[in-house]
Amino acid sequence: MNDWPDRRTGDPNERYGRGSASPQPESARAMPHIQRRPAPPQRPSVPPQRPHVPPQSQGYDDRYPGSGGHDPDSGYDSGYNTGQVYGAGGRGPGGGGGDGGYRPSRPAPNWGRRIKLGALTLVVVFLVVSVSTYFWADSKLKREVDLSKVIERPSEGEGTNYLIVGSDSREGMSAEEKKRLRTGSAEGKRTDSMMILHRGSNGPTLISLPRDSQVEIPSFKGSESGKMFQGTGRQVKLNAAYAEDGPELLVRTVEFNTGLRIDHYVEIGFGGFAQIVDAIGGVEMDIPKAFKDKKSGADFQAGKQTLNGEQSLAFVRTRYAFAGSDLDRTKNQQKFLAALASQTATPSTILNPFKLYPTMGAGLDTLIVDKDMSLWSLSQMFFAMKGVTGGDGTSMNMPISGSNGGNLVWDKAKVKQLVEQLKNDEKVTVKGN
Repeated sequence: MNDWPDRRTGDPNERYGRGSASPQPESARAMPHIQRRPAPPQRPSVPPQRPHVPPQSQGYDDRYPGSGGHDPDSGYDSGYNTGQVYGAGGRGPGGGGGDGGYRPSRPAPNWGRRIKLGALTLVVVFLVVSVSTYFWADSKLKREVDLSKVIERPSEGEGTNYLIVGSDSREGMSAEEKKRLRTGSAEGKRTDSMMILHRGSNGPTLISLPRDSQVEIPSFKGSESGKMFQGTGRQVKLNAAYAEDGPELLVRTVEFNTGLRIDHYVEIGFGGFAQIVDAIGGVEMDIPKAFKDKKSGADFQAGKQTLNGEQSLAFVRTRYAFAGSDLDRTKNQQKFLAALASQTATPSTILNPFKLYPTMGAGLDTLIVDKDMSLWSLSQMFFAMKGVTGGDGTSMNMPISGSNGGNLVWDKAKVKQLVEQLKNDEKVTVKGN
């Protein structure tokens, strides 16, 4: 049996640390060259300040006290990662990133900024849609009437005067539509209703001009030929002026017989009128007395009811069912047009594109206006007509003094007073028929 050396000699042949060749274990021997280190001092009763936590685990094992991990006996926790797995891939809490569980907190959302940005976006979208709609609608206006061809015009007054004409034009209507709407198939077009709408600071005033009104045809310049026609004092019904030379001569005749300057001209035909009513889903009317008329197709019971396009056209065209004939018809026309404007200019129509665009399209497709008419001025006319039924305006017939062979004669004194009040934009006190 080999002996353990008492100390190292540096000889490479020494067998120190290589074991023994004997089959029996050797007894323990003292090793004087190995010394034990003194025991470490006890930890202070007050734990030291917590060290700075490094961004990554340093590989300390908390099984060994003092190695930088958690010592359950001392209550000291260094804060170092001990190797636990927090989420997928051994990443920090939540599995985000390889930073040993460290993740910066997300800042709270700035709701004020988000609300402002959302509001700005809505404003931009609204402006784009509004501008696009304006130019689309403006492009559909048929500016075919040239008021510069009207000669010897009265002086301008306060406010704005519109001549609104409902014609019996069948343009664009199919044979089936003519039959259904009972319009007949007459060629050309005639005026079926005429009104002056004054828009001023004292509220709107709507004045019906009966088609059977007796008027004088003055001198005029032909709208197509440009030829001058001298006045001869010829007395005719008012609608004859339109049939003779169209809108320009009608404006000239109205201005000559009233002394009131017409600023804008608006005309709509049968087909467009019915389409507008159908586009808004009908017009609610309160009919005080039942009436029937075979020529217009009217057949109405008394009471509140919603009229579609076909029924509305029959309502405004009926004259033979009334004792007052054309005068009663003009009153119904005023009542209906005011109701149409009132029920169209509502949020349910204006803010609903599925209603707004069909309504505008139906009206603008058949609307004929003067060359100086803007879409803005047309909308002002529309809202002024709505104001007639809102209690802010007045509706009336042109004052009548009597009849002459079936023609209605205007009361010249009252007409003069009425025109002066309109020109000066005063409150209308004249009463019509």
